[in-house]
Amino acid sequence: MRDQAEKTDTRIVHAGRDSDAYGGGVNPPVHHLSTVIYPSVEKLVTRYDNITPDSRVMTYGTKGSPTSFALEDAVAELEGGFRSISFHSGLAAVAGALMAFLKAGDHLLMTDSVYFPTREFCDSILKRFGVEITYYPPCIGSDIENMIRKNTRVIYTESPGSHTFEVQDIPAISKVAHLHQIKLLMDNTWASPVFFKPFAHGVDVSIQAATKYINGHSDVMLGLVTTTREDWEQLRNCTWQLGQCSGPDDLYLTQRGLRTLGVRMKQHQNNGLQVAEWLKSRPEVRKVLHPALPDDPGHALWKRDFHGAGGLFGIELEPFAPSMVQAMLNRLKLFGMGFSWGGYESLIVPSDVQKDRLSGSWHFEGPLLRLSVGLEDPEDLIQDLEQGLCELAPQAGSPS
Repeated sequence: MRDQAEKTDTRIVHAGRDSDAYGGGVNPPVHHLSTVIYPSVEKLVTRYDNITPDSRVMTYGTKGSPTSFALEDAVAELEGGFRSISFHSGLAAVAGALMAFLKAGDHLLMTDSVYFPTREFCDSILKRFGVEITYYPPCIGSDIENMIRKNTRVIYTESPGSHTFEVQDIPAISKVAHLHQIKLLMDNTWASPVFFKPFAHGVDVSIQAATKYINGHSDVMLGLVTTTREDWEQLRNCTWQLGQCSGPDDLYLTQRGLRTLGVRMKQHQNNGLQVAEWLKSRPEVRKVLHPALPDDPGHALWKRDFHGAGGLFGIELEPFAPSMVQAMLNRLKLFGMGFSWGGYESLIVPSDVQKDRLSGSWHFEGPLLRLSVGLEDPEDLIQDLEQGLCELAPQAGSPS
């Protein structure tokens, strides 16, 4: 662990690096590793005897390498947790974390604003294995205590929600969870380790889809889960037993992307806010869903708990016909249509939350769009959106 006084930007550059361990090179080398050779039978049969939570010991390719340790240690330090473990995708990280802390007969409280693949995993795999799931309104705060059952073992949060952007009161939920000996899990991908420190707010397990901001270049699938010291071995053992591991090249590319995370997040924030403010002025837009805007319902919590905002946010359009929205999206040149975010390029997709959300948990009438604002010049992005919105402007406010 580095000097606690160091600022986040300094830690991003230096965390997880030990140049002396790899010949003075700046970057950790790529280890293509499966088999580990032992010098004797005694060393072979006792390979697990001296493994502690603090150990970085190679025993087999699925259990870590210098390449994975470098990235995992860096992310754990940046998030403020004890240790991290890598997974081959963000969804794999979500699934691995949930499976580590739940068993048949347990009850899970899951935020209703959760990332859809997480919801799908809960409603299929977890239910099939006998886990009870209740979706709760994301803005419930400390009132979540009224939903706790005797068998509730995990409360899962995602703040903000990745399509509707409700900010959750993580400290209030944490206080309730710990009062009842419940583990608090959080998907922290939106803010990244730069803009939200989950363990400082009472989170027990933090999940990152490192495919997104941590890698930042739209060329890697990777997830990371970070825990407290108390919870580390339970996560590690489950991950090992599932045979979960990540490829060395993806790990290397992700730690390479991590080194520019600070400057990229600042640019994503600046570009996103500039585009969001412009969209607020447009007659085609009913509402901009961005917690960093002062009139957003979650702004007070965001301002209290977060250090910044990424480039991902949503807009609610006036009630245009679907064909008009499709024409608008098809006209865009710089905003690609694809289901990811956090890369250097801008993306936009329609969001259909009505089919997923609980009745009364969301309050949107018009079509929803989700924008991931990348690193292009924001004036160019605004110009692209403006020429797309002209497909809607002549009939703004017309019914669908």
